[in-house]
Amino acid sequence: MARLPRLTVPGYPHHVIQRGNNRQAIFASPADYRYLLDLLQDNAGKFDVAIHAYVLMSNHFHLLATPATEEGLSKMMQAVGRRYVRHFNDHQKRSGTLWEGRYKSTLIQTDRYLLACMAYIDLNPVRAGMVADAAAYPWSSHGHYIGSRTDPLVTPHALYWELGNTPFAREAAYTELVRAGIAPAQQAQLTQATLRGWALGEGDFVSELEKRTNRRLQRQKAGRPIMPEAGGK
Repeated sequence: MARLPRLTVPGYPHHVIQRGNNRQAIFASPADYRYLLDLLQDNAGKFDVAIHAYVLMSNHFHLLATPATEEGLSKMMQAVGRRYVRHFNDHQKRSGTLWEGRYKSTLIQTDRYLLACMAYIDLNPVRAGMVADAAAYPWSSHGHYIGSRTDPLVTPHALYWELGNTPFAREAAYTELVRAGIAPAQQAQLTQATLRGWALGEGDFVSELEKRTNRRLQRQKAGRPIMPEAGGK
């Protein structure tokens, strides 16, 4: 099945994944992590993209971001990607590609998936066995949301503000949300929708979005039973 063209709709949150080529490391030092965060902050402002959550892993990174324009997200990612590759190649005395093709993304239904996607992003280092608690990982937005530091890259979404009437109440509620984790089925939905480019939401939401964008945004029902993919994830 051919992959759909990447969808971006202004005003909706998008889950973004950018992977290193052949799962290779994309960071060689703490300075590399800081440089990518600086690039994201500069270009998010330049292209009017609100970044709600992020995590930088050793060989890929995730963003949860809302663009204000149709082209803002792609322009931001292109600018960040090009400049970071030049930086990394120069410092590592290497040449050639760093990324596994273009970034992957999906539009998500805000009220249904935004907080779950934030928790999914924060829990990446825990699932990878890098830390026992999301708060122990330095290269994510989690610390901002639990009150341990202020992150200028992060723009909290309105749904986060609804978690409590005071900063302490919001921080406590979000800490508990991440500690509770997300169900494996929801985790799989967030991963597969992003990698395959399908919009993620309830049926009515996706149907209305299909009408608005005049394109198919979910897998069509097959005419015969779908056989399991060999070696699929």
